Order: sequence, then structure tokens, then C-alpha cells
Amino acid sequence: MARTLLVRGLIAGALAGVAAFAFALVFGEPQIDKAIAFEESLAAAAGEPAEPELVSRATQSTIGLLTGTVVMGVALGSLFAIVFAWAYGRVGALGARATAALLGLAAFLAITLVPSTKYPANPPTVGNPDTIDRRTLLFVAMIAISVLSLIAAWRLWRQLSPRLGAWTAAIAAGAVFLLAVAVAELLLPGVQETPSGFPPDLLWEFRLASIGLNATLWLALGLGFGALAERVLEPRAVRREMVSAGA
Repeated sequence: MARTLLVRGLIAGALAGVAAFAFALVFGEPQIDKAIAFEESLAAAAGEPAEPELVSRATQSTIGLLTGTVVMGVALGSLFAIVFAWAYGRVGALGARATAALLGLAAFLAITLVPSTKYPANPPTVGNPDTIDRRTLLFVAMIAISVLSLIAAWRLWRQLSPRLGAWTAAIAAGAVFLLAVAVAELLLPGVQETPSGFPPDLLWEFRLASIGLNATLWLALGLGFGALAERVLEPRAVRREMVSAGA
């Protein structure tokens, strides 16, 4: 069964990668082109020679982008399948689709949305190349803290639910999660490397596109994997849906 779920995770991840590619092509790439144009204008004003392209921009924004999103989707899909196999039946009386959708939402919250409030995404032209290792480490640390805080909040909810009720326990667990994240964001150093004169509207649009891309990826992965897993784990429910649709 684990192998079957893993295969479905790879398939759902690949499809989610294609969906993320489509979103990035429409909403993300135009912002990157504008950021590159801004960097080139600064270099031209300073009299610096243009750097040669090792890979053409056209290739980067099409085949390269598609390859990157699909590979990322497949990798996340395999991890998603492993987490789903553990979570299925442990997060309440939820079916395969509901469990996968909940995991997709939790992943988007803990891996993308919360860390982005401290370290938002920047276009490739923004940031000092000498600090990339430090910035990456800080971002990974924020993701780890967010994920661990979410797991701790979930465990707290399970412990408090029998005594306080599901709703009150959810409020308490949510408050603990927010408190842990707030403390982490206060303690971790900030990163401010946006060049002077960089258009603020462009930066905002790029960051929105980055969040939208990740939302598309996790939404497609959660819903796609849930539909595929249901056919294996709950074949009777699938047959009932097909009969109802035929009726």
C-alpha cells in the first residue's frame, strides 16, 4: 500500500508542478523580466558591461521553468505521500480527500505563508550574492520553526479536545502556534537587501505571485493526491459517486 501511495504522490506532484508552471508563466515571469530590466538599467547607468547569458532567458522562462516546477512537484509529492500515509486515520474521521486537502493547506501555511511573513520572496536580481547562504539558512530555520510549531499545536489540540471540546481546543492550539511564530520572528534577524530605487509595486507583485505559485502547487497536490488515493483506500466510496453521477 505504501508503494502504491508513493506512486500516486509522484503522479500528483508532477501534475501539480505543471499547474505551478502555468501560474508562474502567466503571473511570475513578467515580474522577473521587469526586475532584470531594472538591474540592466542600473548596470548601464554605471557603465558596467552586460553579463553574458549562459542560458537564454527564453529557455529559462519555458523549458527551464517547467523542469524546475515539475521536479519540485515530484519531490514534494513523494514526501506528501509519506506524510499522508502516517496521517490518514490519525487526524479525525476524515476520508482520503479531506485528509489530503487538510495536509495541503497545512503545508502551504507552515512552509510558505508563515515563513514569508518574515522572509518574503525576492526577484532574482534582489539581494547580495555574498549573503545567499545566510539568507537561505534563515529561511530554512523559519520553515522548521513554523512546521514544528504547527505539529505542537496539533498535538495540543488532540490533548485538549476531550476536556475542552474541539472548538475551544482549536482556539488554544492556534494561539500557541501564533505565539511561537511571533517569538521566532522577533528573535530571528531581518534581511533588508532591496536596492535603492527598486519599484515597490514590482516587489509587491512578485511576492504575491510567489505566494500564488506555492498556493497553486499545494492546492493541486492536495486535491490531486486525495482523488488518486481515494481510489485505492476507499474504492466503495468512489463507486458510489460514479453510480450517483450516472443516476
